[in-house]
Amino acid sequence: MDMKVILLTIGASFLLAVLIGPLFIPLLRRLKFGQQIRTDGPQSHLKKTGTPTMGGIIIMLAALLAFLKFSDKTPEFWVLLIASLGFGLVGFLDDYIKIVFKRSLGLTARQKLFGQLVFSVIICILLYQNHHSTAIGIPGTSVSFDMGWFYYPFVVIILFATTNAVNFTDGVDGLLAGSGAIAFGAFAILAMHASEHESAIFSAAMIGGMLGFLVFNAHPAKVFMGDTGSLGIGGGMAAVAILTKTELLLILIGGIFVLEMFSVILQVGSFKLRGKRIFKMSPIHHHFELSGWSEWRVVTTFWFIGLIFAGLGLVLGR
Repeated sequence: MDMKVILLTIGASFLLAVLIGPLFIPLLRRLKFGQQIRTDGPQSHLKKTGTPTMGGIIIMLAALLAFLKFSDKTPEFWVLLIASLGFGLVGFLDDYIKIVFKRSLGLTARQKLFGQLVFSVIICILLYQNHHSTAIGIPGTSVSFDMGWFYYPFVVIILFATTNAVNFTDGVDGLLAGSGAIAFGAFAILAMHASEHESAIFSAAMIGGMLGFLVFNAHPAKVFMGDTGSLGIGGGMAAVAILTKTELLLILIGGIFVLEMFSVILQVGSFKLRGKRIFKMSPIHHHFELSGWSEWRVVTTFWFIGLIFAGLGLVLGR
């Protein structure tokens, strides 16, 4: 695969995001699409109340336009498009309800679950129609096993787990945009080695979109991505892992997201079973904030850990 096309895709998506941002952010302000900050969270975050949210539209639009330009309209193209835009749409509705109807929880749990399930089933149907392999490989070995029909519920689990884990990571300026770009960078390399053209182009488009968004989202953030961005990123990342047959490797490459998700699970489980909390606050990035770390220190530390996870994933993946 031509590296030039990958770099062009990253550059085009980055440029589009940088150009869209100054046009879109003032519009969000005029529409009063401002973020409501949790009062039980870090007190330093209260000053962010009213910062425009739903900025994930910038990422998704920039990535979509670049992806459309440099990709071919293969079955894999549609899987990636539906996974990212479908889950992004669920996130958009969640954000919209929170802001416009002043419902702090947005979509109900059932509504969000139903929306995610609908797009997961569509993706499974597309994979089946395209005769996508139902075998799962063990990273770092030549061992694989065929899951047969059980593969499709496994795909649904991957989509649900990834989108939720990525969503938990979105809580500090620049954390998810940077961590997501790092993870997609690893997947772009793996996709190129596997000659998965659409997955490589899509990953490149997402890298550019998130880096461009980071121009406005780095601390102090001028805009937040909201669930529109986090669910869209998570859905796209899960789809790339599925198409490149790196489903289990996703756990390592997305190690930051896994840590964030398990910190929430451990916190809730510990409180329900023992009546005690493990962390000062979950997800775990808030624990470090409440321990006295600056936002920038939290973000750069997590980015560095994400790079290590991505590097290990590349070593095992190759």
